[in-house]
Amino acid sequence: MNSGARKRNLRRYLVAGVLVWLPILATLWVVVTLLHFMDLALLLVPPAYRPEKLVGFSLPGAGAVLALVVVLLTGLLVTNLIGRRLIVWGEELLNRIPVVRTVYGSVKSLAESVLSQSNSFRKVVMVEYPRAGAWSIGFLTAEDVPEVSEKMREPHVAVYISAALNATAGYLVVVPRRQVVELEMSVDEAMKMIITCGVVVPPAPHAHATKAPVAKPAA
Repeated sequence: MNSGARKRNLRRYLVAGVLVWLPILATLWVVVTLLHFMDLALLLVPPAYRPEKLVGFSLPGAGAVLALVVVLLTGLLVTNLIGRRLIVWGEELLNRIPVVRTVYGSVKSLAESVLSQSNSFRKVVMVEYPRAGAWSIGFLTAEDVPEVSEKMREPHVAVYISAALNATAGYLVVVPRRQVVELEMSVDEAMKMIITCGVVVPPAPHAHATKAPVAKPAA
């Protein structure tokens, strides 16, 4: 075996090893980071009742269990009449604080849109952005923007275009409904494609699936 063949084999083995270990290490890092963050919930527990005091050592993930219990108890509370009244009273109090009401209202609306049965963030679409002929993949967040639709005299939708590598950053664009192309890929497939900068591309839809019409580029 010559030197060139050995180098090619070495490179192939190295790439294969990286492809195996990189997702594993990234997943472990995310899980450990989330557990560490959720363990901060233990700070709400009196020191005498924390795991390191009760069992003599810290228990990774105990904060996640505590957070889950708190969320379940909160859900149980707000689903009854007394709990709903307490929530309404608390929201009225928060809405009287200038900065807090803006942050609270925005986060609540986002959570309701994502976790409810609406179509927000459940449809993957494609729009011409940032210029004609260049297409960006985004997520349909609102199927109608009434004021914009009325002023522009045609239906407009809101689309969130996520930034590559960092899905939490991106742009909100409002475009005519006729310029939006719905894609058949799932939200998970679209997120993988965006986060990997297009390295991971979902396969083509089945031949029998209905294809969305392709919008014509803007003049």
